[in-house]
Amino acid sequence: MKINLKTTLVTAIAALAFTACSHDGFTLEGTLDGGAGKNLWLEEIGPEGPLFIDSIPLDSKGHFRYSYTPPYRSLYNIHTSDNDYIVTLPDKGEKLEISGSWDGFSMSYNVKGSRESILLWQLQQFSNDGSRVLKDLVNSLNTFNNLLSSQTIDQEEYDRRKSTTDSIYRATFLEQQEYVCRFVEENAGSLATLIALYKPFNGRALIDPADPSSIDYYDIVLNGLTEKMPDNPHTLHFKNSTEHLRSAIARMTEEQQ
Repeated sequence: MKINLKTTLVTAIAALAFTACSHDGFTLEGTLDGGAGKNLWLEEIGPEGPLFIDSIPLDSKGHFRYSYTPPYRSLYNIHTSDNDYIVTLPDKGEKLEISGSWDGFSMSYNVKGSRESILLWQLQQFSNDGSRVLKDLVNSLNTFNNLLSSQTIDQEEYDRRKSTTDSIYRATFLEQQEYVCRFVEENAGSLATLIALYKPFNGRALIDPADPSSIDYYDIVLNGLTEKMPDNPHTLHFKNSTEHLRSAIARMTEEQQ
């Protein structure tokens, strides 16, 4: 058999190039129930804000596969809609296996194959638990209001029931707050700590930058990122944000004295 050396050389170079790209990039693959024929979209959470990367089509079985080689380590949203998305943190060479439902994606998804994306999944699961409690509390409060309006219960009974729901709300907020603070402490050096740092509950910051003690957690995040990835654009941008916050806290402290 005659061997075409030119063809063999071109094939070998192409194979090496593919291997290099695969090693430097990451792959997203999975199946979403109810997602047949639809499109996900991939968005980088850049240091300056979100950046659209690409649209990802799902086949007739809701399956998708997509590879991307990023210029630097970063965080990525995978959207099914404007308000329903998951946050991932893939490393080079990783293959993220994602499953879940198209409707309620962030509440139903699971991820494998990426250690730090799994960390973010755990963070989201705890947040989802808090959201379920909040939803139940809102439903209960609406019920109490209807009962009061119909005079099925009196004001005293209403106040007693509302006091119970308020107590549950405060306890749930504290649980969420303690979780994100612990997450930041235990995962210093990971970009996942940026997501935890800014995590809200019912529209309220769990680590509130208006609270002077919040700077301790900003420092934990900054010191960890500076040690692990000093030249990453996220680290450099967050350093500036932390310096601005420190200056704002100093001014606020001076004004209060």
